[in-house]
Amino acid sequence: MNTLKSLITEIGRGSFNALARAITLVENDIAPAAELLRAINTDTKVPVIGITGPPGAGKSTLVNAVTAALVKQGKKVAILAIDPTSPFNFGSLLGDRIRMAQLFNHPGVYIRSLATRGALGGISAKTIEIVDVLKAGGFDLILVETVGVGQSEVEIAGLADKTIVVLVPESGDEIQQIKSGLMEIAQGFVVNKADREGADTYANNLKKLVHHQQNQIPVFKTVADKAQGIAELCEWLLQPALRDNERKSYLLTEKAFKIIQHYRMADVDRKQLHGKIREALKDPGFNIYRFTDNWV
Repeated sequence: MNTLKSLITEIGRGSFNALARAITLVENDIAPAAELLRAINTDTKVPVIGITGPPGAGKSTLVNAVTAALVKQGKKVAILAIDPTSPFNFGSLLGDRIRMAQLFNHPGVYIRSLATRGALGGISAKTIEIVDVLKAGGFDLILVETVGVGQSEVEIAGLADKTIVVLVPESGDEIQQIKSGLMEIAQGFVVNKADREGADTYANNLKKLVHHQQNQIPVFKTVADKAQGIAELCEWLLQPALRDNERKSYLLTEKAFKIIQHYRMADVDRKQLHGKIREALKDPGFNIYRFTDNWV
């Protein structure tokens, strides 16, 4: 217990080493992870910014540019880069931290990669818990970058105070997808790589699309690798998010559901499951649905 109290105290003092140890405990369900989550001094006022969008939109480069601009203002920033999970070793695949190499040793920046662990929208119960640990680390802002986005992959909205959707001028054919899916989660759109042909037209089409929304959704144009348009975006990110209590209750319900789901599934060992499936595959009549009956 004294060790746990000491760890929590060190996290509160801003120790990145203590923070890393705590996140490792939580991510891997190593004792005393459960006690840590119940005892940690989470600051609910720390804004969480969700950054999502299709692969190739330049999300990591944008996160890098935004963070570099914020630390110049004296802000302390945490980055949680959520990578796809390898189906073979269940670890993360991309390692987005490589793209943020120049920020590695900055005393005001903490970077961590996390595997999705099969979560469709890039958000698992572990993501939620790790963000809560980060909220105890004295950060001014937490940036959560997700794997990618589609109409069903909107779970970041349940975690973030503000969610920005990053697109590129070539995304023009995706306007209908945006209209039918992402309007519910986006508090802001970023048209990145705005020095490409068609960027102005695409940004204007987006502005027309969001014009009829009850809460006006801003559209930013950036060229992240050249730090263009970043100052305006950062100014908006630092503004307090308008909280909708009814919406918040729905999002917290989703958060609670994921946590409950995770702990109810805690006795399912994926390695053991893999071993059983390897054995079951020797039967030419193997049926995955009959197989899972033994695990439900």
